[in-house]
Amino acid sequence: MQITDDLNRLLDIVPDEIRQPLEQHPQRNNLIEIVMDLGRRPEARFPSLAEPLSQTPITKAHLNYCIERVGHFGGDNRAGIEQTLHRISALRNRSGEIIGLTLRVGRAVFGTIGIIRDLVETGQSILMLGRPGVGKTTALREIARVLADDLEKRVVIIDTSNEIAGDGDIPHPAIGRARRMQVSRPELQHQVMIEAVENHMPEVIVIDEIGTELEALAARTIAERGVQLVGTAHGNRLENLMKNPTLADLIGGIQAVTLGDDEARRRGSQKTVLERKAPPTFEIAVEMLERQRWVIHERVADSIDTLLRGREPNQQIRSVSETGEVIIERESAAPPARFPGITASSGPAAVSAIRPVTPISGWRSAGKMVPMPAPSENLAVKSAPVAETRYFEQLLEESLSVEPVPKPGRYSHNVGPNGEDLPLHVYPYGIARHQLEQVISTLNLPVLLTKDIESADVVLALRSNVRNQSKLRHLAKTRQVPLHTIKAGTIPHVARALRRLLDMDDPGTPEVADLALFARSGSSDELEALEETRLAVEQIVIPKGQPVELLPRSPNVRKMQHELVEHYHLKSHSFGEEPNRRLRIYPA
Repeated sequence: MQITDDLNRLLDIVPDEIRQPLEQHPQRNNLIEIVMDLGRRPEARFPSLAEPLSQTPITKAHLNYCIERVGHFGGDNRAGIEQTLHRISALRNRSGEIIGLTLRVGRAVFGTIGIIRDLVETGQSILMLGRPGVGKTTALREIARVLADDLEKRVVIIDTSNEIAGDGDIPHPAIGRARRMQVSRPELQHQVMIEAVENHMPEVIVIDEIGTELEALAARTIAERGVQLVGTAHGNRLENLMKNPTLADLIGGIQAVTLGDDEARRRGSQKTVLERKAPPTFEIAVEMLERQRWVIHERVADSIDTLLRGREPNQQIRSVSETGEVIIERESAAPPARFPGITASSGPAAVSAIRPVTPISGWRSAGKMVPMPAPSENLAVKSAPVAETRYFEQLLEESLSVEPVPKPGRYSHNVGPNGEDLPLHVYPYGIARHQLEQVISTLNLPVLLTKDIESADVVLALRSNVRNQSKLRHLAKTRQVPLHTIKAGTIPHVARALRRLLDMDDPGTPEVADLALFARSGSSDELEALEETRLAVEQIVIPKGQPVELLPRSPNVRKMQHELVEHYHLKSHSFGEEPNRRLRIYPA
């Protein structure tokens, strides 16, 4: 990694009594900025400390000495030194006189983006986030050089404060062959962004500090024209942009959606949910936590949808070792720490997990295209802290999906004395044991059914039974056994409940159907009918939003087909006269 800072050019504009202590300072190469405020001692700031440079307070003569040796101060109160990357910022009083200066050291660091070079080369738009001083502008400068020189792309830099390519008409060599467009006034940055696309035919546009709604809108316009964007925005993390109504459009925008009663009940959420409005302007986001430790969101759309649902997104953590090697750690999504007050649907991408299939003959498709809503999310909560007991009690009265317990359920920590995994002990209430046994056997689940609630890890009951059984709720609560309810005692509901109790799937994602689970005898006729149903749902009903009619089947086989359709959170009805009675599957 090569560093060029032209520090002597910056020290030449300060008075001798300030320059001399810095010329011999052991931390000179780590200097961040020099602060000169009227009536105070001058100060040098380093990454870990700040030191006074003189015992003499700053006077107007000191300030004028610096001002005469720098360029013109623009509308953003910034100036520079020609063909350097240093930035001089002014503090003014009410009458407009300069009463303070911040002289920030600008460095060109070659090789700093090796940590994300593979992402830069993909051609996708990249958004850099991080606190001030973490190196966002330095990274932008190096990205522009790599794209222009190494990848030979047409790069245009929108340089509002001359911070990326330096002061003066000739840009600093650190940007390579990239071209630079200067902005006369900061409020005109969005106009220059559009002008760059219309007049100079760039393949890449580099923007520093997107901070207004007009600039966010201009960035979206540029991205929709097929130009790669690399920029920074005001915000530390992705969550900051979600809460910023001005800049939320950079990540797709956030909107509140009011659901109907049936849809809210089906999703297991409140009636008001948050959703992403549109595809994000930037496909990749980089959170610069430290200079050599960055968090990468490779798919911003997925990260935003996951955050809206109260979960931590999948993300990469990249860092640089002492030997210069890039270390990549993948951080998997964690379950929500608590049940969120407002959940969000998974959006249009919810059905993307359904695998592609080959259509079979025998279907009759009819009806109009109907938009497919997101899959439902069960309110299955394994445990609740004491502070949330009242919240869960209210939730129980509304949906009867969870039962409040005074401390976390035991079934989430089923580990033996030697570290071995122990089976989950389930006390069924109102559910046929043979169906439970069939599910456990078919899916080979580590579950044991018990007739003693004292030895149970969890009670699994029908929602309709629990509604009228206050005694059962009280018993589960006093025994400190979590109570999980399901809507119906069908095989799909039982299987889904057991898998979620064992943390075997994501409640927001419909798992791929195991046809053997729905077949009674496992005959070829049953499996063929179930395969026909699965392909119809996955090929037509879900992706195209169209109803489908299946081939005529016997009553027993139709019952299995109904259960399989229910597994996908869809509805179906039988119609016609025997022996031609058949199933019709409807979009949600």
